[in-house]
Amino acid sequence: MPSQHCDTQGFTSMESNFPSVIQTQVLIIGGGVTGTALARDLALRGVDCVLVEKDDINAGASGRNHGLLHSGARYVAGDSDAAMECRAEGDILKRVAAQTIQDTGGYFVAVQGDDERYIADFPSCCARSGIKARAVDIATARAQEPALSEHTIAVFEVPDAAIDPFRLSLESMAHARSLGARLLRRTRVVGFERAGRRIGAVRAEPLAGGPELRIEAAQVVNAAGAWAREVALLAGASIAMTYSKGTLLVTHTRLASRVVNRLRRPGNGDIMMPGGTVSIVGTTSMQVDALDDIRATTAEADLIIAQASPMLPSLASARFVRAYAGVRPLLGSAGGDSRSVSRGFALFDHEEHGLDNFATLTGGKLTTCRLMAERAADLVCKRLGVTQPCLTATTLLPRAAESAWTAPGHSAHEWLRSHKPDDTLLCECEMVQGSAVDAIYAALRAAGDTPTLTDIGLRSRVGKGACQGAFCGLRTVAHLYQTGDFQAQRGLAEIVDFFSERWRGQQPILWGEQLAQAELAEALHCGLFGEELHQARLLGRTAREVRP
Repeated sequence: MPSQHCDTQGFTSMESNFPSVIQTQVLIIGGGVTGTALARDLALRGVDCVLVEKDDINAGASGRNHGLLHSGARYVAGDSDAAMECRAEGDILKRVAAQTIQDTGGYFVAVQGDDERYIADFPSCCARSGIKARAVDIATARAQEPALSEHTIAVFEVPDAAIDPFRLSLESMAHARSLGARLLRRTRVVGFERAGRRIGAVRAEPLAGGPELRIEAAQVVNAAGAWAREVALLAGASIAMTYSKGTLLVTHTRLASRVVNRLRRPGNGDIMMPGGTVSIVGTTSMQVDALDDIRATTAEADLIIAQASPMLPSLASARFVRAYAGVRPLLGSAGGDSRSVSRGFALFDHEEHGLDNFATLTGGKLTTCRLMAERAADLVCKRLGVTQPCLTATTLLPRAAESAWTAPGHSAHEWLRSHKPDDTLLCECEMVQGSAVDAIYAALRAAGDTPTLTDIGLRSRVGKGACQGAFCGLRTVAHLYQTGDFQAQRGLAEIVDFFSERWRGQQPILWGEQLAQAELAEALHCGLFGEELHQARLLGRTAREVRP
């Protein structure tokens, strides 16, 4: 079947010219960094593919991590294979996807009481994995990063960096689509039609309604992240997997210019990442049994602050604007300790499960997504008889203009450099202007979609500042009414959906200034706009049930 082209943005939920039966060479299930990287890899080899995602690009763990491009130094003592993979792949991404990366560098920092044997062994462990680690004078390190504790006893510099996972995935998918790949967003796989040792077709259900789709593919790759086990079971294959929940906190301001790691074996609260204008602190590793209702808790926030404060004392009194959590899909059984499970990845060909055209790609890290995609594409191409080699290690990732709005600080730079008098400033925290929202909305519409406020928030900095959308959410909806993109009562429903998600991230960190900020938002949305009454109507409740 010929590829269906829209523009090169790669965002769509259900293209209007898709028939109820879709034919392709490869179906990819999952729109995270790995699935989108695989779509790009296959498209560069001339292989027709369709990517189906039950929610949105990076809706799972790919969009709920700390954005660390690993040097590999974190794993040198316990998982040298993962360390070397991270080192090599980090170098490749810095070359081919430079626009998604801030090459900040990183410090590994030990404080009084940390294991001195681990500190002493760290340089040689790094050397064995081919990772550059340079000792830094403590006074020099503290002068460069004043947030470091006065009780610091050792500092090593490593080539860590920050990466924007949203831009990486969006631009990977945009490039893939420019080469003929297709994307079905908000479409859930509900079943497989199996005939002997092959999957004849995959059944998928558009969440917005409409007829069920039947996707006929010569090969199917399950890249569903934490949901990979459930997808594999639909096909009659089983995978041993551990779910590890990780929670992260976002500070009001940026506290360090570099990545700062605790110089010890990986534990809770031992990383602080630069995230544009903020810092991201974490993480935790809590084993969970199910994927429903994954959210950060106040207890986890307290744990992170308690663990990170000895290295970064200012965290004890810092303002936090948000907490969020994701689930790592780890291979094997943890036996109660998910940090003991390897952070490596695995590619299952499922031939032992009696399937010759199904594969599962899971585990791994954001840093190794390109390598994971290469391995899966190699398997798929071997099965298809395609001999074209992988090109992603040398082919530059093209920039997609609309994807640039995911980057913290980008909007401020552009607004100050080229502000036009009629370009409304919608978000003062993150300097998002109306033209950015218009560009994102137009790209989504061109792809046959009906954009939501949440879609715009994912692809921009709307709602990500200190007010968590209290002002810019309303301004963005008002702007969309003025442009004629929103009509009638739609805006109220969009606001409820958007702030429901924002509220999930604020609940665990409501103290001090952020509590006052949340109370202001409540007064604005509920007291002035009666938002809780509108939400009650959406939920089929009465006002009495919402507010006694």
